[in-house]
Amino acid sequence: MERKQNMAENESVENKKSKKPGLGKEGEDIKEFGQMMLGQKIHLLSVIGEIEGHECLSANTKTTKYEHVLPQLAAIEESEEIKGLLVLLNTVGGDVEAGLAIAEMIASISKPTVSLVLGGSHSIGGPIAVSTDYSFIVPTGTMVIHPVRMNGTVIGAPQTYDYFKQMQDRILGFLSTHCKATKRRLEELMLDTGMLTKDLGTILVGEQAVKEGLIDEVGGIKEALAKVQEMTASA
Repeated sequence: MERKQNMAENESVENKKSKKPGLGKEGEDIKEFGQMMLGQKIHLLSVIGEIEGHECLSANTKTTKYEHVLPQLAAIEESEEIKGLLVLLNTVGGDVEAGLAIAEMIASISKPTVSLVLGGSHSIGGPIAVSTDYSFIVPTGTMVIHPVRMNGTVIGAPQTYDYFKQMQDRILGFLSTHCKATKRRLEELMLDTGMLTKDLGTILVGEQAVKEGLIDEVGGIKEALAKVQEMTASA
């Protein structure tokens, strides 16, 4: 009996050593995936840094990994406990395919969804920002709309430019379907030559993004959280 008691005590000590101090499951989710559960069964998802696609980025780069986000979005849709989703965005953009995949997943969730653009939602972050049922942007938040860029080997053939145009049409089509701006106006903003010194495109700050029809309302976390709670209560 004494030997069993000693073994149980040793196992208890080892378990305590193996646990990271101050980090429960929720703490690990925040640290590893930027996700947590809020009150009233609202799931919080953050899209930060660069959206990572099929290739791993530098360890020094803050990233949102789509292979983490997509399963979580599927779990949110399937869960009976989760009633709504709040998405926080502060991203420079990233991989087009991964960004569109995340945006399409959010757009197809049947539960109430709200997004909040904080520092910025640039490039492919734009479709993610507009993919929710309702969207907010803080007064100093920015959205940058610009043409598709490509890294690596580029073949100087008509097919390359056709592919670029196809990708841009996919992005513009998604944006125009999920916000109030028309596809024609979005293309004008994307190809503007007068604002960015080293690129084509447009920077929209806070209220400008609302006036152009990309975002529904200027507001912060208070307004965004209140909105998703209101939507879940009436769902």
